[in-house]
Amino acid sequence: MKRFKSEFAHSYATYSFGYCEYAVLERGEGLHEAYDEGFLPFSGSPDIKHTLYMARSARIDLKKFTPSSENRRILKRFDGKLQRNVFPFAKFDTKDPLFQSFCLEYFAKRHGERVMPLERFDTILHAGFITHIVEYTDADGVIVGYVFLCQDDTMSHFWFSFYDLAYAYQSLGLWLMLDCARMAKEDKKRHFYVGTVYGEKALYKTNIDSLEFWDGETWKDDVRALRVLGKSDEKRIHDGISLWKANLPRFE
Repeated sequence: MKRFKSEFAHSYATYSFGYCEYAVLERGEGLHEAYDEGFLPFSGSPDIKHTLYMARSARIDLKKFTPSSENRRILKRFDGKLQRNVFPFAKFDTKDPLFQSFCLEYFAKRHGERVMPLERFDTILHAGFITHIVEYTDADGVIVGYVFLCQDDTMSHFWFSFYDLAYAYQSLGLWLMLDCARMAKEDKKRHFYVGTVYGEKALYKTNIDSLEFWDGETWKDDVRALRVLGKSDEKRIHDGISLWKANLPRFE
């Protein structure tokens, strides 16, 4: 695996100098090898493909995973009501206008129009990591949601999900994640990756059983520590910006 770094930010006041770490798999390496070392698929630029970035990500140890009582409560809401269809990425029509509009409308309404413009959506689809697309339909065959999976023989990554926002307050998004985790366990995967955990909005992931997180060097199962980090992210960002502003040169 080829690893490289890119300078990001610095603060002379605290002698803090930031470098972001990236990786590119080399011939013969499996996707799980990069994930094991804290990397996730990069989708920040249409010009960059097959590249991964390091971040505070989280994964489920599927050998230990058993849905908690809270997880089971969520699972009961949609179990038996939705049909799951798994398509190899190469056999799924990603140019279907209905598929694209469903996904783009979800992000625009859920996260804001600037979060997922068509260009970024295309970047994600062609980044070289999606192996399967999971389609969920209701009893009448109406599309309810999609999930993008990146996986190999030993791991699966729940990269992006898109769903009918009529179910947003019924926790359909979490159900999709838990259902794909169950599927990964049934397929004898070792780990199921659930993305990054930054800020309080991502802390719902800490309610999933057998969760581990990457701390920059190793995987830890201290969920309490992860919650503390998530809750303090915004404050640490604010403090960092304040420190940066305080050290800007002043010209009078």
